[in-house]
Amino acid sequence: MESREAVIIVPPEHPFYAPPDRPLMKKIVFLFMLIIILVTGLLAWTGWWYSRQPLKVVRGVAEFTVPRGMAMRQAADTIWNSGVRADPHILSVLARLTGRAQQIKAGTYEVKAGITPWELILKLEAGEVARGTALLVEGWTFRQVRAALEKHPDLLQDTKNLSDAEILARISAGHEQPEGLFFPDTYKFNKRDSVLSVFGSAYRAMQKRLNNEWEGRAGELPLKSPYEALILASIVEKETGRNEDRARVANVFINRLRVGMPLQTDPAVIYGMGEKYDGKLRRRDLEADTPWNTYTRKGLPPTPIAMPGQASLNAVMHPKGGDMLYFVARGDGSSEFSRTLNEHNRAVERHLRNKEMPKN
Repeated sequence: MESREAVIIVPPEHPFYAPPDRPLMKKIVFLFMLIIILVTGLLAWTGWWYSRQPLKVVRGVAEFTVPRGMAMRQAADTIWNSGVRADPHILSVLARLTGRAQQIKAGTYEVKAGITPWELILKLEAGEVARGTALLVEGWTFRQVRAALEKHPDLLQDTKNLSDAEILARISAGHEQPEGLFFPDTYKFNKRDSVLSVFGSAYRAMQKRLNNEWEGRAGELPLKSPYEALILASIVEKETGRNEDRARVANVFINRLRVGMPLQTDPAVIYGMGEKYDGKLRRRDLEADTPWNTYTRKGLPPTPIAMPGQASLNAVMHPKGGDMLYFVARGDGSSEFSRTLNEHNRAVERHLRNKEMPKN
């Protein structure tokens, strides 16, 4: 049979009881705590060091989208898959340990090579999303505006299956047609914002500027509403090549409205022709009646014909130039103004002779 050694437990009250070596225990505990502190410090230093190291980006620049509600761990995977070489596990742990994992913002981000993991986390926390721009040009028609926005690579396309009327309804525009309702400007937006959001911004910008100009307009203008002023401003925009002539061109049209003369503006006729216009305006076109033919009909056309800029809005509200009723383009962007039809005809003849003269 196997022999077993007896274990004798001596209770503390026994005369032969020997207490444990307390200094030794203290040393062991101290050593254990020291190891924990050193390991923790090493991990903290390693994390700090890693968070400051520049990251590689596969193609130099990467773009990724963090959808609303995405957790940091999933976002870290998305970042890695976009070509940013930040280890997803370490990145998410770093964000969690610093209390920023729950603070990341949804959006589309652009990251360049050399960004550090810590800078990346701060970028996500601050919501420093990538930005895009869309340029809407003075004199563009709504068709041109829509075409430009619906092929913009940085915008979420949400209007291609909508009619013009549906677009107006989606942005809460109280109008039946869209022509001229959007202010020409450069619009900044977060990448992957929608086309509708840009339409909304441009519509509100036009309403604000138009109403401000209308409130400060000159007295006794033959215009009944801000919308009529917008129509006339769109004509001035298409008729004028130089800013210094805008108020004088506007004045001619204002004077014609006052005395009941037809506006006789070619750009309005061209707009009314639509796709029939081939680049040349013929006499038969001036005689073919449409709602926008300002030769066959007096007064303003029913809608704007393009997007007027700030200068044209201001010119219509503050026309200058006295009692002029006529103007002719000189061909260099400027115009010559006349009071009477005879003066105007002579100006036209001079312009035609100058065009026919050979260039030296």
